[in-house]
Amino acid sequence: MKILYFSDTFLPKIDGVAISMRNFAEALAERGHEFLICCPRYGEGDFDTMGDHIRLERFRSGYLPSYPDIKVVLPSPSKIKRAIKEFQPDLVHIHTPGLMGVYGINATEKYGIPSIGTYHTLMSEQDMYLSFYRLLKLDKLFMRIGKLNKKIKIKDLVKFEKFDKFNIRKKIILKITNNLYDRCDLIISPSHLIKKQLEEFGLKKPVAVISNGLDLSQFKGSPKTLSESPKLLHVGRISYEKNCDVIINSFKLIIEKIPSATLTIIGDGPALASLKVQAQKLGIDQAITFTGFIDRAELPNHYPNYDLFLTASTMETQGLVILESVACGLPTVGVDSFAIPELVHDGVNGFIAKPFDVRDIAEKTVRILEDPTMYASFSKESLKISQSHEMKACVDRMEEVYKSVADQKNKKKKRSILNTIFSLDPFGIMG
Repeated sequence: MKILYFSDTFLPKIDGVAISMRNFAEALAERGHEFLICCPRYGEGDFDTMGDHIRLERFRSGYLPSYPDIKVVLPSPSKIKRAIKEFQPDLVHIHTPGLMGVYGINATEKYGIPSIGTYHTLMSEQDMYLSFYRLLKLDKLFMRIGKLNKKIKIKDLVKFEKFDKFNIRKKIILKITNNLYDRCDLIISPSHLIKKQLEEFGLKKPVAVISNGLDLSQFKGSPKTLSESPKLLHVGRISYEKNCDVIINSFKLIIEKIPSATLTIIGDGPALASLKVQAQKLGIDQAITFTGFIDRAELPNHYPNYDLFLTASTMETQGLVILESVACGLPTVGVDSFAIPELVHDGVNGFIAKPFDVRDIAEKTVRILEDPTMYASFSKESLKISQSHEMKACVDRMEEVYKSVADQKNKKKKRSILNTIFSLDPFGIMG
């Protein structure tokens, strides 16, 4: 088969979507399938091929002002038309609901190509990038407090972490996103919990559950025992929606109970500078290590060196770093939001805390770290839970889905206003 990917993010930018796309494309390419990936142009670090069966078509793009790491891909209908004409895809796979995803789904309708869309990201939970309050809350807070040259307490920060309810901004984003996915022939969800959520959101197209998967020959561990000086870990993109500030506030309470504990935060992103100031103002910066970016190829060597994984993210459709930590035998404390309980089984391999509840996260972490028997049991269960996410089984399932959707031959073509607009580039000046 020939599969055409559309995505608003891809390598060399590292995130869960890019990693999932790469893993499936490389595994299926080894089985003889061909891929063309339409994605943003980044500049330094760009590449155009990944082996003999994977080619990339990069598109000019700009930056989202409130989040420079998010690319806004400029329309290029002539380039998309040329790519489709030359590649002749059997199937189009939409990986993001941004502009690249919109261009992709419009192309499938215009040319009558079967389509699949993976719900990698809950876009409605990224609405803070349309909100100056959420985007700037930490920076403004620490700029103000920094002038006072004094330490702060947890109670000074908790009021800034109130969970923004399902507001009108979220509803608008959700409606736009769901309209795009409902134009696909099939939707893929990385977890059963997200499938349920999508059906409750009103998606009408069938939803297949396929885990993003993990190569358990790389990410592996053995049953762990409790350390006297526990080392806590958080890994991932250090962006505002991941709520790393909540983890740091919880850690302040954790070391009051277990002074020998340390916290390592692996990753880079726009919130990193604010987190470092936060740790300093809380007086716990000596117990926290910010490693910055670590190459993904090195991560399997890092997880086994830690004792427990922490996450406060409220927007995971699966949570690749959580899966990686679980596969390495780490007990985990996460929050009750979307797909996290599918990897963190409450009372089995860790605990589920209330979202944004600093004290609840801290208390449940301390509970694990003060009970060697519980800790050892949780570690063994983490290893068991990871087994159902073995990459080969996930690739088998994806291949089956691709074949079933691609068999929908002679799909009816659609003409729409958007398709007409995106065709108005006769000289290719937008390519």
